[in-house]
Amino acid sequence: MTAENAGAVEPLPLTGERTVPGISEENYWFRRHEIVYARLLDRCAGKTVLEAGSGEGYGADMIAGVATKVIGLDYDASAVAHVRARYPRVEMIQGNLAALPLDDASVDVVVNFQVIEHLWDQGQFLRECLRVLRPGGELLISTPNRITFSPGRDTPLNPFHTRELNADELTELLVDAGFEVALMTGVHHGATLKALDAKHGGSFIDAQIERALAGEPWPAELTADVAAVSIDDFDLITEDIDASLDLVAIAVKP
Repeated sequence: MTAENAGAVEPLPLTGERTVPGISEENYWFRRHEIVYARLLDRCAGKTVLEAGSGEGYGADMIAGVATKVIGLDYDASAVAHVRARYPRVEMIQGNLAALPLDDASVDVVVNFQVIEHLWDQGQFLRECLRVLRPGGELLISTPNRITFSPGRDTPLNPFHTRELNADELTELLVDAGFEVALMTGVHHGATLKALDAKHGGSFIDAQIERALAGEPWPAELTADVAAVSIDDFDLITEDIDASLDLVAIAVKP
């Protein structure tokens, strides 16, 4: 598909359930998701990869640039149709993440970024990931850190989330499903974003949420600051995991 044709595909609506590229006010969240794809991309090189919960499909298409084969899976029919039209390198199928429509030991890598917090039976999903992975295969997973994403709450702030996790809870889920956790790391603001936190009253994130909830046009300065964010403005580090914004884990099937 040419860039011209790709641009002709209707974008998915921004519902709050998933992030999509190409929207200036959404750019912070998009880049915060994109960094994890970029930093873990080499683990997909030359592999057969399943992205379970592929959403808009931009990440699956990034993976398709290095993988031997990429299978995208999503429950939402509109997302499936969108990916098929916009990202033809991705073999897109519709299905339930609680019962992955793949054979046992059929893929090398399962990618699951910013999805598990939406699922009702997280343990069942992880057992399904283990089943479809070949021995030694990897599950690459990310999710908002409950401690910083919904601080001091018993229920998630995001109405599309069923259960958010901290690092210990994610580790426990992975181990209980049969995985060995090879790495638990986290996404943090780098120097530029820390400066924007200070500039916008202590929290660059809260400044964006307040404007979005107000339902009014964003101030030009905030819009420009959000639009300028890149993946290089985030750090992916293992230190101070409980202060991370998002958790990122690499889990291995024994």
